[in-house]
Amino acid sequence: MQHSILNEQMIIFFETKQNTIIAVDSIERQSEKDLKKLIWLFDEAKKTDEDFVEGHFFGPRREMITPWSTNAVEITQNMGIKGIKRIEEFTRVAHDDNSYDPMLQSKYDILDQKVFFINRKPEPIQHITDIEDYNRKEGLALSEEEISYLQEVSTKIGRALTDSEVYGFAQVNSEHCRHKIFNGKFIIDGKEMPETLFALIKKTSKENHNRLISAYKDNVAFIMGPKIEQFAPSTQHQADYFRIKEIDTVISLKAETHNFPTTVEPFNGASTGSGGEIRDRLAGGRGSIPLAGTAVYMTSYPRNNEDKKWENSFNERKWLYQSPSDIMIKASNGASDFGNKFGQPLINGSLLTFEHSEGQNFGYDKVIMLAGGIGFAKQDDSIKEEPEPGDIIVVLGGDNYRIGMGGGAVSSVDTGQYSNAIELNAVQRANPEMQKRVSNVIRAMVENDSNPIRSIHDHGAGGHLNCLSELVDKSGGIINVDTLPIGDPTLSDKEIIGNESQERMGLLVNNRDIDIIKKTAIRERAPYYLVGEATGDQRLRFVRKNGENPIDLSLSDFFGSAPKTIMTDTEKPYKFTPVQYNNDDFEKYLKQVLQIEAVSCKDWLTNKVDRSVTGRVALQQCAGAIQLPLNNLGIMALDYQGVKGIGTALGHAPVAGLVNPENGSRLSVAEALTNLLWAPIEQRLQGVSLSANWMWPAKNTGENARLYHAVKAISDFCIALNINIPTGKDSLSMTQKYPDGQKVLSPGTVIVSAVGEVSDIRKAVKPVMIQDKDSELIYIDFSKDNYQLGGSSFAQTINIIGDKASDVKDPEYFKKCFNSIQELIEQELILAGHDISAGGLITTLLEMNFANCEYGMDIDLSAFDYDLVSMAFSEQPAVIIQIKDTKAKQILENNGIKYHIIGKPIEKRMIRLKKDDILYQLDINELRDIWYKSSYLMDIKQSGMQKAKERFINYKKQDLRFNFGEFTGKAADLGIDMHRRTPSGIKAAIIREKGVNGDREMAYALYLAGFDVKDIHTTDLISGKEDLNDVNMIVFVGGFSNSDVLGSAKGWAGALLFNEKARKAIENFYSRPDTMSLGVCNGCQLMTELHLIYPEHEEHIKMLHNDSHKFESAFINVEILCSNSIMLSTLAGRRLGVWVSHGEGKFNFPYYKDKYNIAMTYSFDEYPGNPNGSNWDVAAVCSNDGRHLAMMPHLERAFLPWQWAFYPQNRKNDEVSPWIETFINAKNWIKNTKQTDYGKEL
Repeated sequence: MQHSILNEQMIIFFETKQNTIIAVDSIERQSEKDLKKLIWLFDEAKKTDEDFVEGHFFGPRREMITPWSTNAVEITQNMGIKGIKRIEEFTRVAHDDNSYDPMLQSKYDILDQKVFFINRKPEPIQHITDIEDYNRKEGLALSEEEISYLQEVSTKIGRALTDSEVYGFAQVNSEHCRHKIFNGKFIIDGKEMPETLFALIKKTSKENHNRLISAYKDNVAFIMGPKIEQFAPSTQHQADYFRIKEIDTVISLKAETHNFPTTVEPFNGASTGSGGEIRDRLAGGRGSIPLAGTAVYMTSYPRNNEDKKWENSFNERKWLYQSPSDIMIKASNGASDFGNKFGQPLINGSLLTFEHSEGQNFGYDKVIMLAGGIGFAKQDDSIKEEPEPGDIIVVLGGDNYRIGMGGGAVSSVDTGQYSNAIELNAVQRANPEMQKRVSNVIRAMVENDSNPIRSIHDHGAGGHLNCLSELVDKSGGIINVDTLPIGDPTLSDKEIIGNESQERMGLLVNNRDIDIIKKTAIRERAPYYLVGEATGDQRLRFVRKNGENPIDLSLSDFFGSAPKTIMTDTEKPYKFTPVQYNNDDFEKYLKQVLQIEAVSCKDWLTNKVDRSVTGRVALQQCAGAIQLPLNNLGIMALDYQGVKGIGTALGHAPVAGLVNPENGSRLSVAEALTNLLWAPIEQRLQGVSLSANWMWPAKNTGENARLYHAVKAISDFCIALNINIPTGKDSLSMTQKYPDGQKVLSPGTVIVSAVGEVSDIRKAVKPVMIQDKDSELIYIDFSKDNYQLGGSSFAQTINIIGDKASDVKDPEYFKKCFNSIQELIEQELILAGHDISAGGLITTLLEMNFANCEYGMDIDLSAFDYDLVSMAFSEQPAVIIQIKDTKAKQILENNGIKYHIIGKPIEKRMIRLKKDDILYQLDINELRDIWYKSSYLMDIKQSGMQKAKERFINYKKQDLRFNFGEFTGKAADLGIDMHRRTPSGIKAAIIREKGVNGDREMAYALYLAGFDVKDIHTTDLISGKEDLNDVNMIVFVGGFSNSDVLGSAKGWAGALLFNEKARKAIENFYSRPDTMSLGVCNGCQLMTELHLIYPEHEEHIKMLHNDSHKFESAFINVEILCSNSIMLSTLAGRRLGVWVSHGEGKFNFPYYKDKYNIAMTYSFDEYPGNPNGSNWDVAAVCSNDGRHLAMMPHLERAFLPWQWAFYPQNRKNDEVSPWIETFINAKNWIKNTKQTDYGKEL
């Protein structure tokens, strides 16, 4: 029977201009007024007259409410529409099209009133009498000993355990959460090993405590940090002005892997992996601030090109879930998307592909996805406080859904071991915009003069159960299940307590401090729940008001005292064919090596990930005039003074580890250190700390023994180097099983992340050769080894692993080499430098030329007693430095460092490579295209053939060139004070909405130019607490408001248009003659959506998706045109560099260009120089009176020289970049227009 679509509860359908269907599930009758709001929100979509839509559709699984829906529903709430509980979009397809992703989607043959209906009710609490049977059915991965232990607990307490108790025990005591193997006893060939793996790792910190503050007992490790400036609003539960104060800091480091989820569902697996690692850094101590991320992807071969013969040595499998190339693209999309939307730059990473069959099948069929990161906290907040009875437990974040169920347990076994249903049930979903809101609340608390957070934990594996139990594990606590947020009313208690819905944090707070957190959460639109309290009775209780308690156990029973894990194994070293080659085939080998993913260009990864957000990025992946991903490490500034920072770098050598696990461990550490080397580290090598993440196919014969040897080797090596490993993680089920019985082992892998305080970020050395014929190129070997090729990229390309791998023979000498290079960097004696690792020496030399358009090298290796192939392709740890001052050589000699002068720069665009009587003339540009080819092949899959081809053709033609005019770079010449502490009386405000992430860098740019800057949230305008009457300039900042759901800035515009007080505040501000405004990126999109630039036009500018249909991140050239713009007036005629980071940046103009004041254009009309396809290459437009400016590029991330990815080499002493003039021009115009009142000191 047909129903009227205005009935009380109904699904309303809208057909969009793109021919998709939006289904709106409403529990209230929607008025005509609200229906009109929905039509506006859906871009004038047509509401259907029927209560069903015929056809065939792909859409989300009905049981999985998408993050898109969560954001869309919140947008309607912010627009004053009530009663909507779900909104989803469906795509019309042909009846025989079955190409949907079953992990995330279903196919629907009609959309009707049952499209969201789930035919189930919450299951009652079950009392488990047969734990063994329950374990098998639910896939809990409990061992026989653990089952026996739970049976004993049941007998002791005199009742059957509930399903929540058994399920919860399995999650919090899983290998994934409790690391039983690393804490277990190893017996190898009948001999018990003297120490556990964890003891070996901890030993590094015991022997070399160095700068450690906290290790092994928190979500992150902390090392001593510098004194820095904190730039934050005075208070953050309300709108307030920014101020600066000095704080003492600690530096955080962390790395997590999300291997199983990424194998099963790559986008969400990698996205939630990135989000979980960020939450770990948020949860350090009493709250800390995440700054930047890193990522590593390891898969089997992508098989994109038949020319890569090495990819065919092992027959392609019928992949369980996704192909390797799909995983590479979807996983990197997921990790990038989370960081982009959360507002965390990804500044360093790595990619490795591998498979091999020789006595055993190896390959990353079960993939590795590592998300790492760095951050900082106040020194006073570095240690968690113990719970006290009466402390309140607070949950911040999103609702509970039936997702991520059992992820901890399923991640602890081989992929393919359980049914698809169980593995599917563990798939998670990510909502980075929700996490950003929660993060903002925590940021506000830790920036407060008195942080009210006593302890904090993230929600990850095990959900509420793991998080909240850890908050009270020293006292006991009671949690009221009725108060936990419910996004799905069909959830049982077990599912509410144990689901792994993301983006939630648990806080322990004194009752007197609740109010400040509540007010801040409401302001930031972060969901906030008081769910329980610490008790002091040593019991963990999850209770219901009706008296049914799903969990009621003593802490000692719940956390268990099951028998220690015993790992028994025998030595079983692998025997691989020795490396054999022909020196005459050197050029053929070189072209192959340059195409394997570990060596080849990673542009396809870096061009879609934000590398500038926060405005604190001092060094990211891309270098040189051509901006290619070549940099050795990533660096974040700790404040905007641009001196103190954090450096981070990665290292791994799993293929060498197959040859010899001890060598693999040492090489992983060595690579991380020779990458980190290129920035001056406080206390040099002794100032470095490491994270070691272990991915191993344990429980296969010989692999436990190999793991033990690898861990012992890394422990011994780090102790010898006087450094520590205060954090890490293990994932020891790296085996993939196939239905036909085939088993593929991922190579035992350790990924090392190195972190250190950078004493001066401006002294960092880049791997781009300086074009100076009077300089020299010097080779320094750190390893004292014999140029082995086993486990190298070269060996991979000839389908061999080899029987001898490189190694570091003398840790003391390695340490001396590291510290000597540090000395040269501190004295600024190195012009350029690059480590030797994947691809060997020849790759390093080529890469030092790739980011240039001119010059080459003259190289002579005749002084070495090894053949050319060994010299060129061995990956033994070493470096190349370019020097000019003889003082550098003197320092090396004084320190006992052996070096070789191997060449010099030449004007010809080639590498003239001489070895004895052989001379090669290598064409740099030709080899660069070969190196770039693998990136191009991946780009075809993610951007389409046309855009991938345009990028491949144009990347080397669009080199950065600048025209600074008469700009001096001196702050004093511009009338600004780099250390101002007193107010100017000229007031500006940044306007934020949930999901924006460009607020702090914009506020500081305004502050440095001389504004007093107020932090205003859209909620402040909606509530009427702020009306903009006291400010003369507003800036709508960049980011992803509402995750760009329903169109970039559409939800933000709806919140301002459909709330009377907010709308009035904006209208009144723009009606005043003494005001200016700026919108950048998301703010630009908002200004065009609100028609603020050309309100007189009947048809308005639209911001469309980039032509590439993906997020674009780049440092590019722009031209400042002569226009009416007040802000850009002094820059007219200049050509500058600037960051772009956007997905919907294409200006679409309804009229011809003479109707617009075009203020800025991209310097190139072809992609990627024009990153979005904007008409007439437009990057910015301004109002007819010049007061209001909207632009896509992020000038607020380029107003200081060190923020630029490529700054003119001859301007090293610049204090500011030309972009600061835009903010100074605004300040001066307001100062000249309005009489200001000078207030008290900030």
